[in-house]
This record gives sequence, C-alpha cells and structure tokens, in this order.
Amino acid sequence: MTARLALVGITKRYGAMLANNDVTLSVAPGEIHALLGENGAGKSTLMKIVYGVVKPDAGVIAWEGEPVVIADPNAARALGVGMVFQHFSLFETLTVAENIALGLGSTQPMAELAAEIRQVAAQYGLAVEAERHVHSLSVGERQRVEILRCLLQRPKLLILDEPTSVLTPQEADGLFVMLRRLAAEGCSVLYISHKLEEIRALCTAATVLRAGQVVARCDPRLETAESLAEMMMGGALTHTSRPPAQVGAPCLAVTALTLAADEPFGTTLRDISLELRAGEILGVAGVAGNGQKELLAALSGERRAAAGAVLLQGQPIGALGPAERRARGLAFIPEERLGRGAVAEFTLAENAMLTRLDARTAPHGLLDLGAVNALAARLVARFGVRCSGILAQGRSLSGGNMQKFIVGREIDAQPKVLLAAHPTWGVDIGAALAIRQALLDLAAAGAGVLVVSEDLDELLEIADRIAVLSGGRLSAPMPVGETSVEGIGLLMGGAAHAPAA
Repeated sequence: MTARLALVGITKRYGAMLANNDVTLSVAPGEIHALLGENGAGKSTLMKIVYGVVKPDAGVIAWEGEPVVIADPNAARALGVGMVFQHFSLFETLTVAENIALGLGSTQPMAELAAEIRQVAAQYGLAVEAERHVHSLSVGERQRVEILRCLLQRPKLLILDEPTSVLTPQEADGLFVMLRRLAAEGCSVLYISHKLEEIRALCTAATVLRAGQVVARCDPRLETAESLAEMMMGGALTHTSRPPAQVGAPCLAVTALTLAADEPFGTTLRDISLELRAGEILGVAGVAGNGQKELLAALSGERRAAAGAVLLQGQPIGALGPAERRARGLAFIPEERLGRGAVAEFTLAENAMLTRLDARTAPHGLLDLGAVNALAARLVARFGVRCSGILAQGRSLSGGNMQKFIVGREIDAQPKVLLAAHPTWGVDIGAALAIRQALLDLAAAGAGVLVVSEDLDELLEIADRIAVLSGGRLSAPMPVGETSVEGIGLLMGGAAHAPAA
C-alpha cells in the first residue's frame, strides 16, 4: 500500500541546534499514528514542516507516492492536510459558522455553510450549533469547532496536537470514537500526546523521537506506558514517591468569595470556600474556562478580594497585591510560561530574580549579580534544566525545561503556600514526574500546595483531596481515596454538585 505521507531524511537546523536529524516517517491511509518524544525532541518542528509552516533544510516529502514541496499551510490544505493546534484560534464574538467561514476562506452563503456544518457534525457525532457565538461554548465544544473546520476541508491527513489536554474523560472518549470513524473511512491521523495510556488505547503505530532523531518505531498496543516512556527518555522511568507528611493547621482559607468577571467572556466566582492545610496538596479539577483563571487571580493578588475573604496563615490578605502576598510566604506558578512566568528575551539569571528579589539577591536594595547568578545555577542543577547555561534566553528552552525552571524558582523560595496552575501542562513525562515529585516534597516539608489542573491522572497521583470547579462554583473537596475519574469527569462536565462547606 502506498503511504499517504512519507518523510525521508528530513533535517532542520536552527543555528547550532539540530531540531530534526535525518527523520524518516511513514503514515498509511486509515492509520492512527502517534508521534512521541520529550519536550525539545523535534515533534513540533516536524509537524510544522508537514503543514508548510517551516521549510526543511534537507530531505524529501512524498504525498501518496509523489514528491511534493509544501510551501505554506495553504499548500498543505490543498493536498489534504488538516491540523488542530494545541492552542485554539477562534474569535470569541463570532458564531461557529462565521469562524469556520474565515478559516476556510469560504464565500458560500452563510445559510448553506451552516447546513453543511450541521451535516458533517451529525456524521461524526460532533454536537455543535452553527449559530452559537464562540464565547458561549465550553472548551470541549470549541475543540469540536476546530476539528469541524478541518473536517470540512475533507482532509486525507489530520494532525492533532495534545487534543485531550482540555477535555473531560467523557469528551475524550467521544473524540476517540470520532477519530476511529475517520480512520475507518481512510483518513490518516498523526496524533501527538504525552498521555501514554490514551496512545496505547487509540493508536496503531508510533514513531519515537529523541533529540531530533527517530529512535524507535512500534505498535503502542503491544507496549506498556512505561516501555513507551523509556523509549522517549532513553533510560529507566522513575516514579514519584510520597514522603511522609503531617497535615497541620489551615494555611490558606477562602470564605464565601464571590467575584464578578472582569472581562466580557470571563467567569464569575460564586460563593467559593476552601481550606488548604499545611502539609497537604489540594487539587482543583475542572475544564478550562470555568473560573480557574479568576480563582487564581483572587488568590495570588492579581485581583483584590473583599477584606477577610482570603486568609493566609490566619491573616486577611484580600486587599493585598501580589508582592505583599509573596512577602508573607505565598508563591505562584502561572499557567502561561512565557509572558507571565518568565520573559522570553531575559536570560535564565534575569528570569530567576523576577520573583526572588530579597535580602539575598538584592541586599540594601542593590542587586547582587553574583547572588543572582548563583541562584540561577542552583535552580538549573537542582531541577535538571537542560540549557546552554544561565545566560541562555528563556525562548531558547523547550517548554518542559522552562517549566521546570519556573517551578524550581518558586519551590526554592520555600513558600508557606504554593499556588500551581497546570504545573505539567504540555510537558513530557520526564519533566512531569520531576515537577510532581518537587510538589510532593514541598508539601512534605510543611507547605500547603494548591494545584489547579485538567489532568485527572496527575491530581489522583499527587493530591490528598480534590475539588471540582464548574461554572464558577467549587464543589466540596473529597479525599482522593473516595473519588473516581468518572465521577470527577461528570462534575467537570457540569453535573450538579453541592458547594463546598
């Protein structure tokens, strides 16, 4: 059978860095093919080459047996390549049909396009209403819009980048049904994910990249998650261990917090109450867009809450800003790595001091560059950050390594309370394990850790209790031993639940 897509000897270099080195990959018609690798392994570069965003320095791309040059995404779409990116590109104020029309460059009457959207949505079990505005859609519904936009191009190859990162377990199951139906009709799927169990359940072939090179090819159905991880990492997989910890008094408390959304399509927090104890990890699950951003802004000080609504170590901090809260022992790992957690143009040394200007790095108000450099070097060594040195720019690090640096910077400060937003989002299994272990160790040392995440497996692994945020309301936290993925998934999807006591 002639391959739908064949890459032979693909090489791409950025200065001294070899992003792809002689990569060969073949995807058959109707095949769901996984592309695996750690952060920085070259997956994104390779997919950008297939989609025409990046041009290779060497190698051949063959499409259905014929060599092709994919000059840009328009050329890729003309061949039959569709791609759903990890970050959505939809206009909030437009309808589903209007967004799809823009993406397709369609000039057909809107009523005809809406009818076609409904027909394709019904065919593949994608429940989407063409007339609804995007701002009124859940994150899962928005992803269906992105997929629908690709399907209306009648793709022969569909590329999906971390497609389940924002889905409930039930929504992920629905996505898998749709992808299997597509494959049965002859569409090829290239699937990128760090969730190895879903790779094993869905994909029929896998190519593994390490440091830009193909190091393995396999049928993931015949492998274990651990063996796949070891192929990616090139060594034995370590596991998190939970050090003995003693739960103490409440270190962060929120009582009846109600906070109106401060942007047109934000989420209003309604009667939020929670209690985080010293020595424990409290997980907050939920599909993105249900108030996570607003809750973290209220806790970190980016938005001020009513006096007394938020207590840190028993003292009201609702009226204090981020710097004052940090000075009292609160640290924050934001969701956005570059832009909020770090500055792309800054060196690692400069990024280290963003939240660590204290008596050690700036005695008497004067910056001590030696102390700053020593701090950055310690973070790089302690948290296994792969980089060219402390003078490397933030933009030069892979997402996983930048995340390890940011997490390390906040943990190294030995906070009394750590807020961690999606701490392992989009990072490979090795980086995720390192980050989770660091959070467990911090809690064992007596800190309270609040983790907001859409990754239920992660929360079940590290949290002591889990609450669910849905529609701006927080459920009562449940001990992990009394929860299930299915039950939490239903709450994430909006099933009725009692507010926290």
